[in-house]
Amino acid sequence: MGQPLKIGIVGTGAISGQYLTTFERLAAVQLTAVADLDADRAKAVAEAQGVRALGVDELLADPDVDLVLNLTIPAAHAEIALKAIANGKHVYGEKPLANTPAEALPVLEAARAAGVRVGCAPDTVLGTGIQTARKAVDDGLIGTPVAATATMLTPGHERWHPNPDFYYAPGGGPLLDMGPYYVTALVTLLGPVASVVGAAARTRDTRVIGSGPRAGERVPVTIDTHVTGVLRHESGALSTLVMSFDAVATRASNIEVHGHTGSLVVPDPNGFDGEVRVHPLGGEWTTLEPSAGYRDAGRGYGVADLAAAPAGEPFRASGDLAYHVLETMTALLDSAARGAEVTVESTCDRPAPVPLQDAPQAA
Repeated sequence: MGQPLKIGIVGTGAISGQYLTTFERLAAVQLTAVADLDADRAKAVAEAQGVRALGVDELLADPDVDLVLNLTIPAAHAEIALKAIANGKHVYGEKPLANTPAEALPVLEAARAAGVRVGCAPDTVLGTGIQTARKAVDDGLIGTPVAATATMLTPGHERWHPNPDFYYAPGGGPLLDMGPYYVTALVTLLGPVASVVGAAARTRDTRVIGSGPRAGERVPVTIDTHVTGVLRHESGALSTLVMSFDAVATRASNIEVHGHTGSLVVPDPNGFDGEVRVHPLGGEWTTLEPSAGYRDAGRGYGVADLAAAPAGEPFRASGDLAYHVLETMTALLDSAARGAEVTVESTCDRPAPVPLQDAPQAA
């Protein structure tokens, strides 16, 4: 890929700060420019980082940008990615890859035709938390995996988000918002998904904003806010998924994986580290020391992993993985609407494990 890979960011909202902090300590990437529809916001970030502030189209065509980091809203992910690819740029985007598989597929096809790469968040699965759990599974600490559970329950983002409207409109909801972290982790642990069965519901037609200048305003709810289902992995393992904006609290583990000789508690997939615990048959719970993954990782390690991968070789936070995760989630919603099992048409390679190390290094 060439070192360092020159990065241009489109979208300088809140999430960009996490990437910027990470890039400061990664040798594999170098920020060269930023752009945003809010020119003043882009200018402020550019001045703080010592780089150029450009218009969006200007950045997408800039010869000093190798990869476009797409941090726009989900509805713009496919449009920005396609424009970047048309200009010969590699693309890495925040999750999801696009709003729908129909929007996402042309991005992958265009990238293949242009000979450029597409990567996508979440890269949280590259940290020591999920990777140590994956190594435990691969090393046979729980025997043959037979089942997993993934649980995310909250009362809803309107309690803290000043403009939560998009969480309750098509393209939002607990599954499409938080599901990428959980489903990507499940695919990393157990492999791709073959089919799904889902059910969904909503408890309210409006939500009340709890903070900010719009506090007290009601937001319409037009999507289901509690989604549950079963993912049938190609390996034969079954994962039960519960994603909700309708519950108050839970004491359930974020993710558990169960095999015929042991059980594993996996940390929050929205983080990069965390405690991994194993309970062998006839034994007791013990905590595993970190044994795999990028140490002290943060958002942006997926970009650096892409940059470090030799040309033509697979990288971990890939567009193919993100597409499979997106199709799995939308298939689950389709199943809930139809009341029938739905086949997931796509598949993907299970990403390569990450040996325990400090940061992505070029081969």
